[in-house]
Amino acid sequence: FVMAAGIVKLCKTLNSNAGQLRMCSCTKLRPSSSFIQTQPEILTRRLQKDGIRNIILNNPKKRNALSLPMLQSLRDDILHEVESEDLRVIIISAEGPVFSSGHDLKELTSAQGEQYHKMVFDTCNEVMTLIQDVPVPVIAKVNGLATAAGCQLVASCDIAVATDKSKFATPGVNIGLFCSTPAVALGRSVPRKVALEMLFTGEPISAQDALLHGLLTKVVPEDKLEEETMKIAFKICQTSRSVVALGKSTFYRQMAQGRNAAYHIATQVMVDNLALKDGQEGINAFIQKRKPQWIHTTESAQE
Repeated sequence: FVMAAGIVKLCKTLNSNAGQLRMCSCTKLRPSSSFIQTQPEILTRRLQKDGIRNIILNNPKKRNALSLPMLQSLRDDILHEVESEDLRVIIISAEGPVFSSGHDLKELTSAQGEQYHKMVFDTCNEVMTLIQDVPVPVIAKVNGLATAAGCQLVASCDIAVATDKSKFATPGVNIGLFCSTPAVALGRSVPRKVALEMLFTGEPISAQDALLHGLLTKVVPEDKLEEETMKIAFKICQTSRSVVALGKSTFYRQMAQGRNAAYHIATQVMVDNLALKDGQEGINAFIQKRKPQWIHTTESAQE
C-alpha cells in the first residue's frame, strides 16, 4: 500500500538522573512498497534539574523556524507541570548558529489557506503571552541570529542574555509580510523610533545596540553565555517562588496601566505580599540575621 506523506507529532517523556528530558518530535511518514518507515525529527528538548528548566529549540537545519509543530512543542514544554513548586525558572535556548528565523514561510503560502494561517499566528500569540503569564521567570539564552518571530520570542522573555555576536531583526517588510505581531513585543521592549526603524527597514541590530535599547538584559562573550545565564537562574532559585510569581504578574499588570492606576494596584499587592507566610518569613529572617526558609506557597501568615 502507498500512503501519502504526513506529519505526526510524537511526544515521549524520559527520566534520567540529571533530571527530566522531554522529547517532542515531528515524524514524517514516507511511502514504501512494503512498509512505512519513520524518521523522528526532534523539534524541542526539555531538561530540568534543581528547579531550572532548559527548553532547547532543536531544528537548526531549518534555522529553528517557529513552525506550527515547533510552537506547539514549545508551548507544551513551557506548560508542563508549570505550577509545580519544583519549577523555579525557565531558560529558552537553541541549537545551531540561528536562535530562530521566525515563522516557517512554507506554512504561510496561499496553498495552506486562511484558517491554517490563523492557527499559526494564534498559536504563536499564545506562546508569547504564555511566557509572561506563567508564574516563573523565563530567560532567553541567545547565541546567534534572532529574526521576525524569533526576535519576538526574545522580546517576550522576562530576561534575555545574548552573546556579543548575536543579531536581531524584523525583516518581514522585505518579503512583503510586515512583522506586525513581532512589533507587539518589540514595541514594548525598545523605544518606539528604534522599533519602527527595525520594522520599516528590516535591518539587523547588533547585540550591543539591542542591550542599549532594552531588548537585552546582558551581552557576554560566547564562552561566558552558559555561566552568566545560570548565574541569574541560580539567584532566582534562592528566592521565594510565591513572592516572585506575585511580583511578576503584578509587574506586567501595572505596566499596562496609567501611573495612578499602577500605584493603586501595586500598593494593594504590597499589602498582599506582606500577608504571605514567605513575606513574613523574609522580614523576620532579615531582622534575626538568618537565612530565610521559604515554603514557596501562597499560604497566609495568619493561617
